[in-house]
Amino acid sequence: MSRNSAIKSIIVNHRESKPYRLTDADSLYLFVTLKGSRLWRFDFRHNGKRNTISFGKWPAVSLKMARDRRDEAHRCLALGDSPAPRRGISLPDARHFETVARDWYDASKAAWTPRYAELILARLEGDIFPHLGRDDIGQIEPPRVLEVIRKIEARGAIVMAKRVKGYCSEVFQFGIAQGKCSRDPTSDIHRALQKSRPKRHRRALPPSEFSGLLAKLETYDGDAITKIALRFTLLTMVRTQEARFAKWTEFEGLESDMPVWRISSVRMKRSRDHLVPLSRQVLDVLKQIKMLSSNSPYLFAKNARQGVISQNTMLFALYRMGYHGLQTTHGFRRCASTILNESGLFEPDWIETQLAHIDRDKIRRAYNPATYLRDRARMMQWWADFIDREVESNRSPATPG
Repeated sequence: MSRNSAIKSIIVNHRESKPYRLTDADSLYLFVTLKGSRLWRFDFRHNGKRNTISFGKWPAVSLKMARDRRDEAHRCLALGDSPAPRRGISLPDARHFETVARDWYDASKAAWTPRYAELILARLEGDIFPHLGRDDIGQIEPPRVLEVIRKIEARGAIVMAKRVKGYCSEVFQFGIAQGKCSRDPTSDIHRALQKSRPKRHRRALPPSEFSGLLAKLETYDGDAITKIALRFTLLTMVRTQEARFAKWTEFEGLESDMPVWRISSVRMKRSRDHLVPLSRQVLDVLKQIKMLSSNSPYLFAKNARQGVISQNTMLFALYRMGYHGLQTTHGFRRCASTILNESGLFEPDWIETQLAHIDRDKIRRAYNPATYLRDRARMMQWWADFIDREVESNRSPATPG
């Protein structure tokens, strides 16, 4: 069992009536509050005074990240400096990278969702501040930045390294505007970064084999809820995660001429809700689920830790049907996109909006959730009818008596 897994197991199974510590080594420990918050802390002495600093929350800040920051703190102490950031011991020099970075963060976070803001701060606190935090922002050169980014790449987090480099660039540009530095050294390390692996699209069958997939879905003899979940996901064109955690309270106007499924911005991890127009077939699926499900708030409830079917439930069902390496649940979206686009009946923007893809043009991204709603409703009904026609065409004709 890995150390991170061990920490998780201890936290889940440990019950205390007061806050407690899970010690690591060299004065690093995880402080667990009564409310369940898990904070990395580091105790040290400087100039004869005892101090404690926080390295952020677990699991956003992993054990590896916390240990890196602890090691950097010990290096500061060996040089006679305090490792405490501005919010612990006051730093007289406002040119420290961490000082400028926190000012940039405070000025920018209003435009982000709370979850995104928390992620950015955790990445800065875990990967950047332990190394660049106390450096004079005006004296940081490209090799120094590259050295820090290389540490992230060494974990195999190539995409994350580029994102963190982007955050640093924003900080340097903020510092230029504030008169704290004169240039952005991250602009000189772009070609030195490791290249990302080619993007792997989720496996999906070509349109010519789609009807065969539908036939196997219809005759699937596994768990009833799993079978219904596959049909629901296929009909709605949503991501697996969005389907798994669907709640009854998210469905609106089921008796109206415009029934919709409103997936909140929090669940979409975006700045807006996503509306899914519901076809007649989806309404029938909802009625079937009602007949099979318990009183759970979730459509696809299971007696599991998360209360819903697992991440691999639908995927493994596809494996049982013989589609291992050929089709994934997420790949349903590719199937739908290909068929809808090839039909020539619908505008590409309707399809992209329905798939909740982010448009690179920020102006077009700022659409109202109801954009193209009537057009998308017509498209989703066509998609559901198309699926039913394909299923019907694959049924064997009745044998004469």
